[in-house]
Amino acid sequence: MKKILFLLLIIANSLSAQNTDEIFSSANNLYKTEKFEEAVELYKKIESKGLVSLELFYNLGNSYYKLNKVGPSIYYYEKALKLDPLNEDVKNNLVFAKRLALDKIEELPKSVFQKFNQNYLQKLSYNQWAIVVVVLSALASLLFLLFYFADSPSKKRFYFATSILSFIFLIASFFITYNQYSFYKNNKEAIIFVEKTEVRNAPTFNAEEIFTLHEGTKVIVLDAVDNWLKIKIADGKIGWIISNELKLFNDF
Repeated sequence: MKKILFLLLIIANSLSAQNTDEIFSSANNLYKTEKFEEAVELYKKIESKGLVSLELFYNLGNSYYKLNKVGPSIYYYEKALKLDPLNEDVKNNLVFAKRLALDKIEELPKSVFQKFNQNYLQKLSYNQWAIVVVVLSALASLLFLLFYFADSPSKKRFYFATSILSFIFLIASFFITYNQYSFYKNNKEAIIFVEKTEVRNAPTFNAEEIFTLHEGTKVIVLDAVDNWLKIKIADGKIGWIISNELKLFNDF
C-alpha cells in the first residue's frame, strides 16, 4: 500500500511540474506577442503555487515594466536580485524601472564598512555565503587530514599552514553569513504599490502628514501597529503608512 501511495505521489508531482512548465511556456509566448496582461495572469498563477524562480520573477518584472506599472516591476526585479544578486540583466532592467519612479531620494552617506558590505559582501546572498562556509569547512578538514598523514616535514608545514588559513577564512565566512542573514531578517524591505501616499508622524489618520511617497519607492519596515507600518526611507526619514499601500518582500 505504501509503495502504491509513493508511486501516486511521484506521478502527481510529475504532472504538476509538467503543467507548470506548460503554463510558463504559454506565458512566455504571450509576452513575445505583446499580450502582457495575459502573460502576467499566467505568471501569477505559477507564483500562487509557491514556486520560486529567478526566471519567473524576472519575466514578471519585464511584463509589468511593459505595462508601465512601476511598483510591481521594481518589486519583482528586486525579488529576482535576491535570488541572484550578480545577475546583470536584472540589475540593468531595475535601473530602467527605477527611472520611472517619481521619488528621487538621496541616500545618507555610508561608512567605509557599509560601502564595503554593499559593494562586495552583499554581492552574494546569505544562502550563497552559507555554501561558501560548507565548502571551506570541507577544505579545512581535508587539509588537516593531509597534514596528519603527511610523511615529510615540508608537506606537514604546507598542509598545516593552508589548513589554518582555510580555517580562518571559514570563521570569517561564517560571521559574514550570520551578519547577512541578520541584515535581511531585521531590514524588512517593501515597495510602495499605490500611485501616491502620505506618510504621517503617528499611526492615525488625523496625524500630521510629514512627507509624500509615490509608487515604486523602496522602504524599510521598522515596526507595525494594527494596520499601520512604521517605515524608513533612504535619506533617513521615518513615518507611518497604511499597510495595504505597500508590499513586503516575502522570505524565500
